[in-house]
Amino acid sequence: MKENVLQVLMYLFENYIYDEPEDTPDRATLESTLEEAGFTTGEIDKAFRWLDELAEHRGEPGVVPTEQPLRVYSSEEMTRLDTECRSFLLHLENLGVLDPACRELVIDRLMALDMDEIEIEDVKWVVLMVLFSQPGQEANYAWMEDLVFDEQPEARH
Repeated sequence: MKENVLQVLMYLFENYIYDEPEDTPDRATLESTLEEAGFTTGEIDKAFRWLDELAEHRGEPGVVPTEQPLRVYSSEEMTRLDTECRSFLLHLENLGVLDPACRELVIDRLMALDMDEIEIEDVKWVVLMVLFSQPGQEANYAWMEDLVFDEQPEARH
């Protein structure tokens, strides 16, 4: 099986996201389950590191700009996030789904995937995971969840 960190994260998200915290298996059990599902130890370790780094940012206060900021992408970000991905992030920000702090966290987590090519579906999943991890983002998470799972999300105003 050709897998990457995002596939491991998606598997975890799809299979354990709706469990109550007390029902979530411990890390060793999750690692064993992931190995049985065909993921390599290296990719599993990378996925848990990715999640640990995301958890470090939980509830971090972001900078609240007084004006709409202009995001200038680095050359590495532009190489790995094509125009469609960058446009999608801007679209989510314009809709109010992502604030500047969440946008930066999404970009950070996308770059941490260590994938040469990041596609729009990858961006959607990372946005979903970031919104889920941040307090106060429940409505934006629900809207994004509809988008990821191909339901027609309500128009944002």
